[in-house]
Amino acid sequence: MKRRNFIQYAGLGAGALMMPSLLMGNNISAEALLNPGLDVAAKKQLADVALNTARSLGASYADARIGRYLNQYVFTREDKVQNVVNTESFGIGVRVIANGTWGFASTNNVSPDGIKKATEQAVAIAKANSKIQKEDVVLAPVKSHGEVSWKTPIVKDFKDVPVAEKVDLLLSANKAAMDNGANFVNSALFMVNEQKYFASTDGSYIDQDVHRIWPTFGVTAIDRSAGKFKSRQSLSAPMGLGYEYMDGLASEKIAGPEGTGLIGYRNSYDIIEDATLAAQQAKQMLSAKSVDAGKYDLVLDPNHLGLTIHESVGHPLELDRVLGYEANYAGTSFATLDKWKSGDFKYGSDIVNLVADKTQVGSLGAVGYDDEGVKTKKWDLVRNGILKNYQAIRDQVHMIGQNESHGCCYSQSWNDVQFQRMPNVSLEPGKEKYSINDMIKDVEKGIYIAGRGSYSIDQQRYNFQFGGTVFYEIKDGKIAGMLDDVAYQSNTQEFWNSCTKICDESDYRIFGSFFDGKGQPSQVSAVSHGSSTTRFNDVNVINTGRTI
Repeated sequence: MKRRNFIQYAGLGAGALMMPSLLMGNNISAEALLNPGLDVAAKKQLADVALNTARSLGASYADARIGRYLNQYVFTREDKVQNVVNTESFGIGVRVIANGTWGFASTNNVSPDGIKKATEQAVAIAKANSKIQKEDVVLAPVKSHGEVSWKTPIVKDFKDVPVAEKVDLLLSANKAAMDNGANFVNSALFMVNEQKYFASTDGSYIDQDVHRIWPTFGVTAIDRSAGKFKSRQSLSAPMGLGYEYMDGLASEKIAGPEGTGLIGYRNSYDIIEDATLAAQQAKQMLSAKSVDAGKYDLVLDPNHLGLTIHESVGHPLELDRVLGYEANYAGTSFATLDKWKSGDFKYGSDIVNLVADKTQVGSLGAVGYDDEGVKTKKWDLVRNGILKNYQAIRDQVHMIGQNESHGCCYSQSWNDVQFQRMPNVSLEPGKEKYSINDMIKDVEKGIYIAGRGSYSIDQQRYNFQFGGTVFYEIKDGKIAGMLDDVAYQSNTQEFWNSCTKICDESDYRIFGSFFDGKGQPSQVSAVSHGSSTTRFNDVNVINTGRTI
């Protein structure tokens, strides 16, 4: 699915009714989602057709990805179901190196003849590309894994849960919002199962079963007499979990600062509770104090900070952006090779430790192996504030003097070529026991921000502006009431060097996105960003509600 379309659908408006004709894949019944698809032995035989054909045509390397992508989306508005969408996409993508150059082709004809034709096309493309490419592709070595498998450790498969149960949950959340002052409410459930099979001439045959879920809603409260309205979005996070995420376990809830009523959610989400509070807060926003512009200490909730991490750390440390090979969706990167080579570039304060991690349980990016057959891992990007590394794949790492891929090469489907994508990028929690209320009581003049809002960042991922969902004034160590019209401005280096305090692991949560956009032609990718509540001192805050 194109990123722009997905964003439109995620708005949960009338456009959701048009989704079946625009989604990637074929419309199927909910019952058809339970079809097991091809067994592993059949996938291996078909993949070998591609590998053997590529070898016979002179390819020095080949990989084949057989993918079955299943999606179920449920949309509601107030007391009505807007749409239920079930789709399946099935096919194979073949990537080769011939004459030192990449070639790629794909087909939904997953038969020996269809695969052979696609492979022949991939080799022909590679040989044509070799006439204009000046340097041969250099691949970092990778271990041959043989026949292995990996599965998201889910408790409940969404495909086993009746659609009626999902609808009932969303409508119950909608009712809770309406009963608590909302004038309008939209809600949705996005559920994804990627059944991915990878094989390569390096000797790996990898079968993976990946699950993701995203519950979300938006509520709106209206003051008709004043001609005003305010909206509050859900504080859920897209997760690499099964339907158990919807259980709303009390053990997975974290209370927000005293005086806010906010609840943070780890690996279980209570959509009815969140919808209830969202309606109450949307009403409060109608009369909230407009912020006075100036310098504030910011206390940022993980559900908010995840987006800031994504834009100011995740993207600028993608090696292809650093090298200038990639510039779609907000340009290249300020974090150039000279800064990394210096060994002392201060990306953030001494307590800032930012890691890339494709193994974190529950995260959107958690898989066993990437789309090049590289076993996933965790590595440092920034350690004690110093820039340490980038995100790189097999044909990139030699450019930074390394001989092992970081395992972050992915494609959005069998139909698209894999390339370097952002892994989970997270801020490590503080080492000392430190709660949200401990942090609040240390702040004289500050703002607490939860949830995502507007954002803007320049073409080198340096100067930026971020909003949020809800804002609370902090005065003399206490929450002093709700604020409105808040956005903060900084640059990446200044912002991360202003980081002074991070709550401990008990407060750690992850935020994510189903639709991280990159590339030309563009592709989307699912990625998470973890953190604990974090404080940044003396940050410039503007008032977005003023008129000129």
